[in-house]
Amino acid sequence: MAFTDDAVLSKLSGLVDTQESIVTVSQWVLFHRRHATRVAQLWMQRLNESTTPSKRLNYLYLANEVAQQSKIRKKDDFLQAFAPIIADATSIAYKGASFDIQQKIRRVVEVWRARAIFEEPVLTGVESRIDDLDRNRGSGKKNLLGGQLFGGSNSVPSELKTLAELQGSLTKAELSVKPALDKATKEYAKQTDPNATAPTPPVRAAQLSALIKSLAAAESQVADVIKARHATITELERIITAQKTSLAKEEDQRLSLENQKTETESKRREVEDHIIQGLSAQDMPQTEDSRTVTAGDPTRPAPETFTPPPPEAETFTPPESNPAPPEFTTTTGADLVDEEPPNHEEPPPSLDTFAPPTVLGMSHPRPESQSPPNMNGVNGGYGGIKKRKLNDEFDAFQTGDAMDEIDDDVAEMLERE
Repeated sequence: MAFTDDAVLSKLSGLVDTQESIVTVSQWVLFHRRHATRVAQLWMQRLNESTTPSKRLNYLYLANEVAQQSKIRKKDDFLQAFAPIIADATSIAYKGASFDIQQKIRRVVEVWRARAIFEEPVLTGVESRIDDLDRNRGSGKKNLLGGQLFGGSNSVPSELKTLAELQGSLTKAELSVKPALDKATKEYAKQTDPNATAPTPPVRAAQLSALIKSLAAAESQVADVIKARHATITELERIITAQKTSLAKEEDQRLSLENQKTETESKRREVEDHIIQGLSAQDMPQTEDSRTVTAGDPTRPAPETFTPPPPEAETFTPPESNPAPPEFTTTTGADLVDEEPPNHEEPPPSLDTFAPPTVLGMSHPRPESQSPPNMNGVNGGYGGIKKRKLNDEFDAFQTGDAMDEIDDDVAEMLERE
């Protein structure tokens, strides 16, 4: 069958939701890849005219099969033809469809992302359009496939919402300009080829007019891209300026907090030192054990020792062999007179001055027979001179004068004897 618009529309109308039907139509379309741009336009027209969500899903399945086969065969004619319109087409098929059909459409887009069927800007535009529909409707069905599966605008903060919209417009403009730019470039190269056969002047004029139109269309689309990119850059600069202002404010806050933290730590150390010093000086005794306990833990009491005191050491010194005699006391209470040590150098007393000691209580002189024997063998002791002297002193002792100085008890004892 020759390629015509009616033939393309007929093939699209007979498409059903079976693998055989989709593969058959896709092979016919791939055979006419030279008319890829026209086929894409007619495909988009039929999808817009369809009112059945299942029929729109079939058209999307056909585009998926054609795009994947073109990727495998490394023929990008249909990839370039579908790129500017695939986001709008997917949005039309997704909008108003049942939940089951929406999940199937998402599965198709997921395959495109996994296999990199289209370029990154195209995939981002498709995902963004689907996420916008879910956000506006508030159905939350996107989360059933794992939340931010496609990184849509639902995850965009409010501060970046304007930037996201501008970036979406820029992406769409870039997708639209590529086919027109490629067409204008090819036609210009063809018309300016020096080796090409020169046509007749009327034909040449018509060719140049067509080239001018193509160049003007490409120029207009490139201008749209430039405009969108300028708007995106302006928004980015605004965001950067706001971020720099916030950054400077936060740096000042961080510095202030750091200084406050350092000051607080210094005060805490001072308080802890005062606590430790106060417990050591007032509450705890100044001993080695108490200083140790205070330095370790101010609130812990001194440990009680369980070691018993050592027993008293037993002396092993033997007693003295010659103990001192007990102190001698008199029965009369008289004072004791220490005996003078003998003096061997003193000369012997003279017989004229020697007088025997008197004995208290004696009224008669000792008889001669009772006198101590003379050391020289002479009876009578020291001789008659000494005896007379003793008698004189004894007589004087018996007088009242001598007895007056003696206590009554002692005198009575002497008289009794």
